[in-house]
Amino acid sequence: MSVFTLEIVTPTRILEAGEVSYVRCPGTDGSFGVMSGHREAVIGLDVGEIKVTQGGKDSFYATSGGFAEITKEKVQLLVETVEKADEIDSSRAEASLTRAKGLVSRRDGSDSKRAESALFRAVNRLRVSKR
Repeated sequence: MSVFTLEIVTPTRILEAGEVSYVRCPGTDGSFGVMSGHREAVIGLDVGEIKVTQGGKDSFYATSGGFAEITKEKVQLLVETVEKADEIDSSRAEASLTRAKGLVSRRDGSDSKRAESALFRAVNRLRVSKR
């Protein structure tokens, strides 16, 4: 199976995933997958789950969005945040979900969009943490 280089970059760290055979990302227009030889592109990323297949094993990451830059040599994910499933603190994620639900229930105008985004991120982190 053909492989390519994957790099995940946040404002605070760089994760060198190395040689991978597949990556699935949450695009702003729906999920998309990348395999070796994929057409070059820059694609917007949404809040969601990143799946990485490396050496026949799958790893899962929670992200809050960004961009994917796909070239012939590598895929670089430029994201706001990224957390590997086994790094997510489930109790902290549960607390975030509870706070976000409280904010959404208030619906006080300009903060409602921000509250809904926080709720979506918290739900995503919990879902990925169970992988």
